Amino acid sequence: MNLRQAIVTFLFIIFSTQLFAQAETVPANVIPAYKWWNLLHYTIDITPDYKTRSISGTNSIEFTALQTSKIMRIDLQAPMIITNIAWKNSLLTFKKEKNAYIITFPENIIKGKTETIIVSFKGHPQVAHKPPFGSGWIWATDKKGRPWISVACEGSGASIWLPCKQVLYDEPDHGITFGITVPDTLIAIANGRLQWKINNNNGTSTYKWNVTAPINNYNIIPYIGKYVTWHKDYAGIKGKLDCDYWVLDYSLHKAQKHLNQADTMLRCFEYWMGPYPFYEDSYKLVEAPMPGMEHQSAVAYGNGFENGYSGKNLSGTVWGLKWDFILIHESGHEWFGNSVTAANDGESWIHEGFTKYLEVLYTDYVFGKKAGNEYAAGIAKRIKNDAPVIGSGSSDAYYKGSAMLHMIRQIIGDTAFRNWLHSLTAEFSHHTITTQQILAHLNSYTKKDFTSIFNQYLRTTQMPAALVPSRHSPQ
Repeated sequence: MNLRQAIVTFLFIIFSTQLFAQAETVPANVIPAYKWWNLLHYTIDITPDYKTRSISGTNSIEFTALQTSKIMRIDLQAPMIITNIAWKNSLLTFKKEKNAYIITFPENIIKGKTETIIVSFKGHPQVAHKPPFGSGWIWATDKKGRPWISVACEGSGASIWLPCKQVLYDEPDHGITFGITVPDTLIAIANGRLQWKINNNNGTSTYKWNVTAPINNYNIIPYIGKYVTWHKDYAGIKGKLDCDYWVLDYSLHKAQKHLNQADTMLRCFEYWMGPYPFYEDSYKLVEAPMPGMEHQSAVAYGNGFENGYSGKNLSGTVWGLKWDFILIHESGHEWFGNSVTAANDGESWIHEGFTKYLEVLYTDYVFGKKAGNEYAAGIAKRIKNDAPVIGSGSSDAYYKGSAMLHMIRQIIGDTAFRNWLHSLTAEFSHHTITTQQILAHLNSYTKKDFTSIFNQYLRTTQMPAALVPSRHSPQ
């Protein structure tokens, strides 16, 4: 490294925290105990106990003060409990208020200061009864009766098991380090890249994984089981992308053949949206004891290595059985959901509407425009118009969000639509975003005003006039 490079690196380290903090999209209604501090990094260490369905561990939370304050909130849901919180080798006082822990520092944390607290916790986390649709830990067995463990917590957030700052807008800017201690007969996988494995000489091993990019709290996930793996290099837009596939040992032969679809998926999505967002942390697909979930750089896969959704066709078209629904949909969330993330809970269409539309783009890319249009029409039939997309939990976040994007594509054309997606994913890569920011970006990029279309699709329950049958048309 020459002198100029060294100076640039030093300045980046000095000012990166401030730059990350300035880039945060902070919702207006954030409570003071969250708002004054910016999350930088989690260092997590856990030991799950399969027999007792319990976990214990620590989470070191590094943060910087955006304003001077001394009252902080950390979230952890019952029946999990925080046992102590340490700062500068002293224990902090805190009080529990339902699922929140209010921490009082003995002195003000001055604006601009970076500090770390170490939170120790333990307990029996809630159990997922129908993952991923029911949140909780998954204490399963594989086909050979061996322990198979993971977590599903998109709906509830990671605070069902991990003491954390449970908000969408503030992700740890510098990622996480995640250590998992398990019986040495099993393997522990998590997000990012494996740093090392240590045999503890007591019947257990510890696996340490590291994520460099910001990450949603509900994406921080362990997978524990009798795994085997293989590696492939993908020649992507940014060069070599490390792709690793982790499956249970008896799935290996079928999985290696079936998951060749991943290369086509990556080519398609990089064509439409630009580079895979997490080259530094790799692409990883992990067989999981649930249908699937978009866990960043460690996508959960439980679709039985077959096309459709567990062999079912969700689109009502022939195209729904031509490709693996979980592989395509959950991987698509790496762009929308994991990289470009909704800043507010009521704007899940940013994750689900875009990713649902990626299914259309994939069908179009592989089978042609006619196939893509037929698939788009098929999934549009699932629109319920039961509630406005924004602010509700309606499934229209998927289907009406997708239909809106299809309409926008017809208005501006394929080339402009593709270029807009490239611009959007580049500008807001690894950031949180609001519906209003997406609309402003689209209007600015196209020099058109799409406000009425956004309002029609996202803020009302009315079908667009062009889609409403006339009185004289056949029903």
